[in-house]
Order: sequence, then C-alpha cells, then structure tokens
Amino acid sequence: MSTRKQLKSMVEARRGMLVPGAFNALSAKVIEDLGFEAIYVTGAGVTNMWFGMPDQGFMGLSEIADHTARIRDAVSVPLIVDADTGFGNALNVHHTVRTLERAGADCIQFEDQVAPKRCGHFSGKEVISTEEAVSKIKAAVDARRDSDLMIMARTDAAANHGFEAAVERAQRFAEAGADILFVEAVTTAAEIRALPLRLNKPQLMNMVIGGKTPIFNANELAEMGYGIVLYANAALQGALAGMQKALAVLRDEKEVQESSGLVTPFAERQRLVDKPHWDKLEKRYS
Repeated sequence: MSTRKQLKSMVEARRGMLVPGAFNALSAKVIEDLGFEAIYVTGAGVTNMWFGMPDQGFMGLSEIADHTARIRDAVSVPLIVDADTGFGNALNVHHTVRTLERAGADCIQFEDQVAPKRCGHFSGKEVISTEEAVSKIKAAVDARRDSDLMIMARTDAAANHGFEAAVERAQRFAEAGADILFVEAVTTAAEIRALPLRLNKPQLMNMVIGGKTPIFNANELAEMGYGIVLYANAALQGALAGMQKALAVLRDEKEVQESSGLVTPFAERQRLVDKPHWDKLEKRYS
C-alpha cells in the first residue's frame, strides 16, 4: 500500500493518531525510529531551525519543498506537509500542490491567513475572505495528479471572527473538497469537544505546547473522533532544551562526557543516520 493510501486509511479511522513534527531529515528519522506512524513537515520548525527566525511567513515554497524531498528520502512513513497559505493566490496554490506532490508529500495543508502568515498561536492574525479561501482549496484539490494525495484545510478565523465563523469556514472547505479539516487555536475544552460533532470530515487537533489551546491526551481526542493529534514542534522544543542543557554543562565544566546522559551516545547517533547501511554499500562497491 502506498504511503498516501496508508495515511488516508489512518486518518479516516479517526483514532487520534499522534503525529509529531519534523524540522529536518534527522528529526524525521528519530520520529520514525520511535514508532510514530506519520510525520508532519512543520513550517514553523523549518523557519525556526533553518533560519533562526519566528514563524511569520519567512519560509518559501522552495525551502519546504527541499525539506520535504530530503525527509521523503530519509523515512518511509507518510508525510503531512505544511504549505502555509500556498505562497500566493489560487494559482500559486495550484503550483504548490504540483511541487510538493512531486517532492513526496502525502497530504498538503493550506491555511486561510492573510500573507505574510504567522504562527496560529501568535496575536495579530488576519484571514482572507471566505470566498478567496474556498477558491484556494478548490485549486489545491484540482491540482493534484494522484487522487490519494490528501488536502488539509486549516482556518485561523476563530481568533478574529469567533468559533462559529471558524466552523462555518471549515464546512465550506469540506464542500470545496478538502479531505481533512483543521480549526486552529481554539481556546476552550468545550470547543475541542464540539468540533467532531459539528463537522463530518476527519479533523486534526493541534496541541501546541505553551500555546492557546488546552492540552488534551491523545486518547481523549481519539474518543471524541479526531483523526490526527498534532504535536508540530515537540521535537524542536525538546531538541532546544537538550542543546541548552548540554552546552551549559560544556560552558561551565569545560567538558561533556558520553556518560553524562546529556548527549546521545556516539554509536546511537551513527545508527540513526544508517552508518552500517552505508558501510555495507562501501564494501559492495569497493
């Protein structure tokens, strides 16, 4: 079964599949190695880790396509790719779908913010008109060559227009052909519980550590009927914490030992990057 068919089956099961975000190929390999069933290629993570900048629309199509292709080569599980606003109008969305489909995406996510977009849990967001947002989802659906490629439609309308307006937009996106719906930055437990009752398509719930949405256990979200439980930047925040701890010890004590527990052992690092596989290839071609 293709990764696109796998993803569609898992999402439609609505069992609260936990999906962490990857910001590069090695983080994706760690996620796969730990047994997660799918990976989210995070725009915020790529922007933070690649540019050292906040999630405020600095990433372009070429950057996310390059990261998607590298991650696709590194792992075998399905990839959900964050395409921000589609990098322009409906025609740009069409081009974005073709580009990311070619790069190996199994699902592509588009949002309805005004460009330049910003993190869904930042203040100051604005959204485009419902009509324009719907036209972009229609363009995304029409652009895919493989009908198993999924289109995810995200709305950030709750922040400016309220929960009911966000639900109405999400319903319009479903009617336009979106396969998965994503109502971003809801702020109450009641809203989280209400969404699966209000919308028929499979949904993603975004658990942003430190963000505006209350954290629910994935098992609880599965019972509510969510298809995906996203932790887009758990790996990034964990990596930052680990780097800060290890480097603080290096700064203060002038050394870091493998036995400290602060760093991944050398042998484990080589396993994760498949050194034994490359050693075998080297012997084969020598």
